[in-house]
Amino acid sequence: MIEFICDGDSCRIRGRLDSAEVRRLSDQKGDLLAASTGCLDLSELEYSDSAGIAFLLELWQGAASRGQALTLVNPAPQISKLIALYDLDVFFNEKTSK
Repeated sequence: MIEFICDGDSCRIRGRLDSAEVRRLSDQKGDLLAASTGCLDLSELEYSDSAGIAFLLELWQGAASRGQALTLVNPAPQISKLIALYDLDVFFNEKTSK
């Protein structure tokens, strides 16, 4: 199960983001983040597969297409490994948010 916990301009993702969750969330993609969300905190994302990483990038791309800057921060160690494996460092910020 995955949770999006939004507060002000920040949103934390908690749980596991695998292909089954991505399929479940695909129709809600445009409604998961408020227009004011500028930071997507991944520190509580316990697990993601490649479909989950692609979904995160779709959220980032959707925000960018609306003129919204969205920063993906604090990836957990397992997520960091996938980021490095797929050479996606440009999309993610390893630094601690705020």
